[in-house]
Amino acid sequence: MRIIALFGPTGVGKTSIALALAEQLEARGEQRPVAVSADALQVYEGLETLTGVATPAERARLEHRLVSFVPLDATFSAGQYAQLAHAEIDGLLAAGRRPIVVGGTGLYLRAALTELDFEPPPPGGQSQLWSEDVRHPTLLAGLTMERATLYARIDARVERMLAAGAREEVRRAHSAGASRTARKALGFEELLAGDVDAMQRHTRNYARRQLTWMRKLAGVRTIDVTGRDADDVAREIIGSIDPREGGRSPRRTGTPRGLGAI
Repeated sequence: MRIIALFGPTGVGKTSIALALAEQLEARGEQRPVAVSADALQVYEGLETLTGVATPAERARLEHRLVSFVPLDATFSAGQYAQLAHAEIDGLLAAGRRPIVVGGTGLYLRAALTELDFEPPPPGGQSQLWSEDVRHPTLLAGLTMERATLYARIDARVERMLAAGAREEVRRAHSAGASRTARKALGFEELLAGDVDAMQRHTRNYARRQLTWMRKLAGVRTIDVTGRDADDVAREIIGSIDPREGGRSPRRTGTPRGLGAI
C-alpha cells in the first residue's frame, strides 16, 4: 500500500484535501485512512488555533495523529518526531490502513518518510528535502496555488484565527511557560506584541519559503489547486496512485539518491 504525503504552504488547504482523500478512499473499499501530521508546531497541546490543527469536527471525519500531545513547556525535536512518526506509519500499514502524511514543515516530512540523516551534501551538491530512498512506497503531492490567491487566503486565515481566540491562546501559553520551540509557532511573538499585520506578513513570507522548498523535492507530483475544490484535487491524487491500485504511476521530477542537509 502506497503512503500518500501532502506537502504545501500554509493556507493552501491541506486538511480539506486530506479529508476528501480519506472519504474517497473509503468509498473505494479501503479501511479508514489516518492522517499523520508532519508539522513542527501542531505537536503542542494548547496551540491548536494558532497552528491550524484540524478541528474536532474534522478529526471526527478523519483521525489525526501526532497532534496536540506535547506539553507547552517542553522542547521537541525532529529526531523525537521521527521515532514516533515511523512507529505510527509502520503500525498503520501493518493494520492495512493507509497513512496520509500531511504537513508543511519540510524537515518533519523528511523525518516521517525517510531515515533522518543530517549528513552534509557532497561538494557542489544541491540540498534536498526528499529522495527516492523512502522507507515505504510513497506518492508525494506538492500542493501549489497562485501567489496572490494564496496570500489572500493567508490573511483571511489569520483573521479567522483571531476570531477563534488565537490571541488569548497565545497569552495563556506564554503564562504557562511555553518553551523556546513552542514559541516558534507562526504568530506567537507577533500576537503577544499585538501586531496582527506582522503576523500576516511573516506568514506570507513563510509560505513563500515553503513553495521554494517544494521546488527541491525530488519525485514530487506538483498540483496547482487554484480555483479547485478539495474533492477534485483528491480525485487527481488517487488517479496517480500505483496502477495496481487503480490509477497511473506518479510523474517523477528527478531521481537523486540519498539526502543532504537542509
